[in-house]
Amino acid sequence: MLAILGFAMVATFMYLIMSGRLSALIALMIVPAAFAIFAGFGSTLGDMALEGIKNLAPTGVMLMFAILYFGVMIDAGLFDPVVGKILKAVKGDPMKIVVGTAVLATIVSLDGDGTTTYMITISAMFPLYQRLKMNPLILPAVALMAVGVTNLTPWGGPTARAASALSLDMHELFNPLIPVMIGGAIWVILAAYWMGRMERKRLGILSIDTMPVAIGKNEHGMVLGDEVTADENMQWKRPKLLWVNFLLTITLMVLLILGVMPLAILFMLAFAVAITINYPNVMHQKERIAAHAGNVLAVVSLVFAAGIFTGILSGTEMVGAMANSLVAIIPDSMGPHLPVITALTSMPFTFFMSNDAYYFGVLPIIAEAASNYGISAVELGRASLLGQPVHLLSPLVASTYLLVGMAKVDFGQYQRFTILWTVGTSVVMTIVAVLLGVISL
Repeated sequence: MLAILGFAMVATFMYLIMSGRLSALIALMIVPAAFAIFAGFGSTLGDMALEGIKNLAPTGVMLMFAILYFGVMIDAGLFDPVVGKILKAVKGDPMKIVVGTAVLATIVSLDGDGTTTYMITISAMFPLYQRLKMNPLILPAVALMAVGVTNLTPWGGPTARAASALSLDMHELFNPLIPVMIGGAIWVILAAYWMGRMERKRLGILSIDTMPVAIGKNEHGMVLGDEVTADENMQWKRPKLLWVNFLLTITLMVLLILGVMPLAILFMLAFAVAITINYPNVMHQKERIAAHAGNVLAVVSLVFAAGIFTGILSGTEMVGAMANSLVAIIPDSMGPHLPVITALTSMPFTFFMSNDAYYFGVLPIIAEAASNYGISAVELGRASLLGQPVHLLSPLVASTYLLVGMAKVDFGQYQRFTILWTVGTSVVMTIVAVLLGVISL
């Protein structure tokens, strides 16, 4: 019964946001609360929701100060040289712009942090999409696809969870996945090329030689041209501090990878240092914080709303019931094919539940079943990671709300546009993994 309620709750939630009947923020709170009451958990509803919010609080704080930190870096002009080179390379060709988006997102996302990738990629490329009137859904779709591939790095999160859950050696788990990731990255670039060709066919190649390279900032992201005057752009630029900001950002990335302290604390301290160095005037600091307040509120409110959803999903034990029911339907005759089955089912599994719930709750059950067929745990661990491109599209992933907010697109429309592309990424990576013997058929 709990499994049925869990699937019904997720299906209702997805229908409401993808049909546009409710915003993601409202649906994340209303839908799980209604199902919890219907299932007889009304008396513990508050405690479950609060527990979920507590669990996601560090993520909310991290995203808040990550937005503020990179907002300051963008305002100060840290990424202007990169954007200038991109503008010169892509000109007004939509195909080059989309491929450039894929390459930029893939390179930046190697740091394992989706939030950082989205901030930099959307900030750099959004002006071009807006100026050329390109399909606004393509930009966040390509960025997410790229992150979905590089999210498999050991410092990205899912790989560390799989290694911990199955007590695996990280090198044995990850190293064979490197060529699989390369295959996934090639697919992302080819998909970007195809989308870009469609946009080129629709729009043609436009001239943007007169576009200014200087970046301007509004409350949603980066814009260029008439929307922001040159004076408004330049008053916040700090070209003399370019290398200082670069070294500060590199130091932050290194500390994030080393995990010397919680991510939230690192971003809080980095933001404090960044805004003090670039804008020592207190009034200027207040103006910069206010300029980014819209993004902060939009993202953090969704994170805490998602806490209610995950808290109720876990507190009612619907997650466990859903996992067990899905594992139970795998027939014995399919046992020898569990690696491929795991790769394919990891897409819906990680879409409907958090990575923690999947890797620490579901994966050990599948690995135990696979051991009866002589399948190693490390092979199951690799297979379980191949659904990550789809996982990032889940409404339970906080950074995706930042991506959607910065790109100024509707969450439901974005999911409908992107879902097949992310499924394609996972399928391509699975095929490459099978062909290379990383997982067995």
